Amino acid sequence: MAKHTDIAINLLRNAATFFRDLGSQNSDIQDQMNVNARTYDAVADRMEQDPHGEMALQSDVLDHPEGNA
Repeated sequence: MAKHTDIAINLLRNAATFFRDLGSQNSDIQDQMNVNARTYDAVADRMEQDPHGEMALQSDVLDHPEGNA
C-alpha cells in the first residue's frame, strides 16, 4: 500500500515533467515552465528528505519581518 507522501512525491514529479514538456512546446512560456518544474522538483526533494519538516513561506516573513516566525 502506498503512503500519502509517496503519492504526493510522485504527483509533484509528474507535474514537474508536465511543465517541462509544456515549456518545450512553447518557447514563449518555456522559462516560466522551467521555474515551475524546478519548484515542484524542489518540494518533492524536501518531501523525500523530511516529510514532516516545515518551510517558511513568504507570508511568514511578511508577518514576522524580524525573523521570529
